[in-house]
Amino acid sequence: MRNLKIRIAYRGTNYHGFQRQNNAYTVQEAVETVFSQILNENVTVYGCSRTDTGVHANEFVLNVKTESRIAHRGFVRGSNDLLPPDISVLSCEDADMDFHARFDCVGKEYIYKIHASESKNPFLTDMALHYRRPIDVEIIDKAAKLFVGKKDFGAFCSNASEKENTVRTIYRFDAVRDGELITLTVRGDGFLYNMVRIMVGTLLDLNEGRLTEAEILDILSSRDRTRAGITALPHGLYLNRVFYDKDEL
Repeated sequence: MRNLKIRIAYRGTNYHGFQRQNNAYTVQEAVETVFSQILNENVTVYGCSRTDTGVHANEFVLNVKTESRIAHRGFVRGSNDLLPPDISVLSCEDADMDFHARFDCVGKEYIYKIHASESKNPFLTDMALHYRRPIDVEIIDKAAKLFVGKKDFGAFCSNASEKENTVRTIYRFDAVRDGELITLTVRGDGFLYNMVRIMVGTLLDLNEGRLTEAEILDILSSRDRTRAGITALPHGLYLNRVFYDKDEL
């Protein structure tokens, strides 16, 4: 028996997230179908995260246990020959038998892309949020630092319960501009449901003058979801990196 650690990337436009569902097509279903063919046995893959409908991944880690002795290169090439064009296997390696892509993960990095322009870009359709109003990147970058540190993010979670632990540590949160494209990068030891998208929506409210930095700090301490910004649309969000080494994180 082997435990394969596999890195994939995917465009989430055509999928209802990663996790298998009974009534919708997901990334997990797509890769399990192909991996079962390549490994010549029915397998279950375990993913590092549950991405939402329309969310993308530059790096997504999963593991699968198999009796197959297929070579790593053969697995990568064979899988990519059969997978849809919007999913790619990046690498494959043997891991310890107790390795689990989700439970051994110590942190993740997400990026959120915003296309700030009056005119839409057909090459960014479903790949970045189209935002028609001006964005002051310096203001957003400065305010993003308010989220850095160990804090209670209960106000930035769509379904937090009173008993749920909503404390997370954010290590970096930056915003940079490259022409009309603005990229926000956030890295932390864990993220609540819709947390990144709500933080982005809140920063856009600040950009519009509907919130101040002081009010964002007050929202953080309130744990009140209704006071934070909207949940930004999913197609601007990418899982960018997955960490299994705390020093690297």
